[in-house]
Amino acid sequence: MALRTSTLKFLFLLLSSFAICQMALAGDPDITSDFLVPAKQKKVDGNFFTFTGMRVLINEDFPTNFTVLKASMVEFPALNGQSVSYAVLQYPIGSLNPPHTHPRSAELLFLVDGCLEVGFVDTTNKLFTQSLQAGDMFIFPKGLVHYQYNADPNNPAIAISAFGSANAGTVSLPKTLFSTNIDDTILAKSFKTDVTTIQALKAGLTPR
Repeated sequence: MALRTSTLKFLFLLLSSFAICQMALAGDPDITSDFLVPAKQKKVDGNFFTFTGMRVLINEDFPTNFTVLKASMVEFPALNGQSVSYAVLQYPIGSLNPPHTHPRSAELLFLVDGCLEVGFVDTTNKLFTQSLQAGDMFIFPKGLVHYQYNADPNNPAIAISAFGSANAGTVSLPKTLFSTNIDDTILAKSFKTDVTTIQALKAGLTPR
């Protein structure tokens, strides 16, 4: 289903307010010019400062899998040096944003619609969890492992995340551990299991 008009209006108003907050909480190094332009950029006009990648939220149906639409300096080069980026997260029924970290920024999540179970683990291995309803905000501190889960059996959810970095980075724990070339024996010893179990986990994460 497409997003409701009222939800979209609120979403974009929120984006504007987040931008102001995130500029004040900038985490990237200061720049000595008004903005940065990529070396290959031949023309700088209003188009350079405009990102249209979120239009799919209006024109397309709700996705069937967990989906992240990012507006970082990778997708939107004008953000380079501006210490701000965004992501719109869409959670179909029963979907999960698996445990991950953002090494260069905290994440301020605003739940626009639906319900989410969220949590993060601090450096003392203490788990902090919360059940969020539409209109709630939750902060995931910089660099800490966190997740979001839509446990609602009837409704999808959508959230906006703001970052105090133009390139917050994402390290997905399942992919980092089991979809790279870390030796099976090392992983088996680390998780106190056997190589067969590790290989089964890796197979489950292999794209089909």
